[in-house]
Amino acid sequence: MKISTKKMISFIILLLLLIALICGVVYLKKVTDYKQAVGETTFGEIDIADVSNGIYIGEYDVNFIYAKVEVTVEDGEIVSINILEHRHERGKAAETVIEKIIDEQKIDVDAISGATNSSTVIKKAVENALKGET
Repeated sequence: MKISTKKMISFIILLLLLIALICGVVYLKKVTDYKQAVGETTFGEIDIADVSNGIYIGEYDVNFIYAKVEVTVEDGEIVSINILEHRHERGKAAETVIEKIIDEQKIDVDAISGATNSSTVIKKAVENALKGET
């Protein structure tokens, strides 16, 4: 039995469309999951004055956005935060949230407008560093 070229091309196109549809559904599921994870992110209370001097590493990952930070504490104050890695959608601007954290000496500062999700992930990475969690 011989299959015509037109039928073969139609079959391949249909197969490619089906694969694209499946990939689209999987992608949308991941987007929904990451947005839900960011929305459910909460911050605990940390008294920075009680944190011992040292350098702490923390990270936080919600699939599309990931941050790894290095936090230096001296004499009960955060003196520096270095972003070691920041995987983001369009959230590069969120990296300035570390300046707010240092200025206000607290983690749950206002997010950077237009980069709320990345701001949340960076802040949670800082919290995880100070709590010794990843």
